[in-house]
Amino acid sequence: MNIKRKLQISSIFLLIGILAFGQSKDAEIKSFLDSLKPSNFSGAILVAHNDKIIENKAFGLASIEYGIENKLDTKFNIASITKMITAVATLQLFENGKIELNVPVGEYLPNYPNKLVRDLVTIHQLLTHTSGNNNFYVGNYLQSDKMKYETISDFVPMFANDTLLSKPGTKYNYSASGFVILGLIIEKVSGQIYYEYLKENIFRPAGMINTTELEIDSVLQNKASGYTTFFGESDIPKRNEYYLSKASPAGFHYSTVEDLFKFSKALRNGKLLKKSTAELMFGPKVKGYSTNLGYGIDIDLRYNQTIQGHSGGWYGVRAELMDFMKDNYTVVILSNIDDNGKTGASGVADFFKELIAGKRNKD
Repeated sequence: MNIKRKLQISSIFLLIGILAFGQSKDAEIKSFLDSLKPSNFSGAILVAHNDKIIENKAFGLASIEYGIENKLDTKFNIASITKMITAVATLQLFENGKIELNVPVGEYLPNYPNKLVRDLVTIHQLLTHTSGNNNFYVGNYLQSDKMKYETISDFVPMFANDTLLSKPGTKYNYSASGFVILGLIIEKVSGQIYYEYLKENIFRPAGMINTTELEIDSVLQNKASGYTTFFGESDIPKRNEYYLSKASPAGFHYSTVEDLFKFSKALRNGKLLKKSTAELMFGPKVKGYSTNLGYGIDIDLRYNQTIQGHSGGWYGVRAELMDFMKDNYTVVILSNIDDNGKTGASGVADFFKELIAGKRNKD
């Protein structure tokens, strides 16, 4: 048998092995999703392989009061996955020459009220949570009047004059406040309202027809209500509206599992950013609490392959967007109820991480 023939046979066996791997994983995923019960998970789960949807299922109730079931097109609060969208908007303006990553905030917001932020904090630091700004959602936000947040600027008084947690550029501190500042910069340099910029430059090109910022007193068709047991004296869930406001650039947009898959695919396939800019976004920049971070994106290097994306969590909200870069799987998990880390969205996410990427090999 000549060398060419041997190589052909080896290639065939390699292809068969790759296909068998994919089929076995796909079968395990189907079996797992078929076994999920509404008592263990409420929400929707989408799994794609090689950018083709292989599983898309909904579980549980969008409204416990009215017995309305979650469906494939149910819109869920995506919490901090919004930050990933804001990062893409920022980097679009960067690649169009309207933003520089290593210049201070004051270059774009000369009237920003905090002088230290104005003079020292850069776009790079805002995108990597190293600006020293705090996370306003765990501060004054909970006690505030949620109806007053109509514009990006309405969020600023909550944190603008707070003391920075660390010297800019020296330490990772997860910061919702920093992403609100990015939203202000997006508005200033684009000349558009933040929400309108996203619709025109991200949602529309990606085909995301079911993603919105949602006014909290407006009606949104097919919206899942969120339910939480926090702050209660029993395990009976309560609606989470008291803890929500209109979306900011840091959180609380509403979307569907399919729209977030479209966002992931458009981002990876060059519809939203040039290849060089996407590579800049995806490159690990700093070490966070558990994962590395690129620009507004988590880069998890603790497994046998890189998992990139973002998670989101709030009272009655759990969300995961995960791209498994080696084996080309995308998993989107959206849930409208708290979980305990073993079942619910967290347990589902852990299943996919271990099945596709292997057991975690480092912390």
